[in-house]
Amino acid sequence: MSDEHKPDQNNDENLYKAYMMKTKNDIHTSPTLSEEEQREIIRVGSNTARNATVMISLAILLLILPLMTLITYLYYGIGGKANTMIDVVGKTIYVTEPNISLEEMEIESEIGLFSMNVKFDTFKRIGSEDYLAEKVDVYFGLDEPKFPEKISFLEQLPPMGYGIDVVKDGQKMYHPDAMVPFNTPEAWDVLDGLPDGTVAEAYLSFSQLINPDDIDAFLPKETEIRWLAVDTGLEAEQLDKEGVPITPIGYPAQVDTTTWSPFNGRDQTNEEVFLDILKLLEKNEETAEVVSKIKSLEIKERRKYVEDKGIHIYGAVVTGPIPELRKLEQVKEIRAAKVGEIKLWNLK
Repeated sequence: MSDEHKPDQNNDENLYKAYMMKTKNDIHTSPTLSEEEQREIIRVGSNTARNATVMISLAILLLILPLMTLITYLYYGIGGKANTMIDVVGKTIYVTEPNISLEEMEIESEIGLFSMNVKFDTFKRIGSEDYLAEKVDVYFGLDEPKFPEKISFLEQLPPMGYGIDVVKDGQKMYHPDAMVPFNTPEAWDVLDGLPDGTVAEAYLSFSQLINPDDIDAFLPKETEIRWLAVDTGLEAEQLDKEGVPITPIGYPAQVDTTTWSPFNGRDQTNEEVFLDILKLLEKNEETAEVVSKIKSLEIKERRKYVEDKGIHIYGAVVTGPIPELRKLEQVKEIRAAKVGEIKLWNLK
């Protein structure tokens, strides 16, 4: 490089050194943040990050909740799963709870997140009127039911517990070959002590198996047969094949003309409906056992027995005025009786 360019080069280097020195001085002389100001910056940053996280989480939830709800509705809706569950609950009541009915049009189902609640009222006929028996709420987690929550309006509270306790406390009708554990004359003493102006229900145990069509012939005319206990081959021992206590199963004796009842008599007899219900419960036996709070229903074996042997009755629930119920003591076909609910006279 020629000497004539050296001064320019030296000048550029001097300018660069001067610029770097100024920058260094600016850095050292720039004002610093106080400790309090630094803490404030950190606090604001932390709050901003937290708020952003909350908002993002809320946005995700707002997107996920409708999706989860939609999935739940699809789960219960596809294939009619919700209707099947409701059907199983209602029909379990008909065949395991004597003299109990429900208005199927009034059954409510509430869908939650991966769950469903089935709510309904049950009724018991005493005399000529249907009285509110229980308010029932059955919770399903997907297709797994929990024990029903019940509020009872009966004078005689239903049995509590599960399995053996329900069978032991709720058993009121006995097969001709089974021992009756209670004092038989007690029912007649109770009826004798009640005023004539009352009505009641009575649980009857017969001295032999009887054809359903023959029961009317020996009962007082002013009594109404409400429910029939069916011999299914297990009632004499009152145990299933594994030694677990079983409870009576049966069906309403009267045709229910309301359109929603399965026993409305339009297309089938009550006996035919009873067998169809057993087929439904056989496919959903675990649900039926939880709903009825009975540890063993043994539906398959009992259904096969009834189909092979036919329907024969060993017990019945009747209702009527007290003077008519007293006449039951003289009926030779009745080996034992137990008085149920009692109400003031309501016959029309």
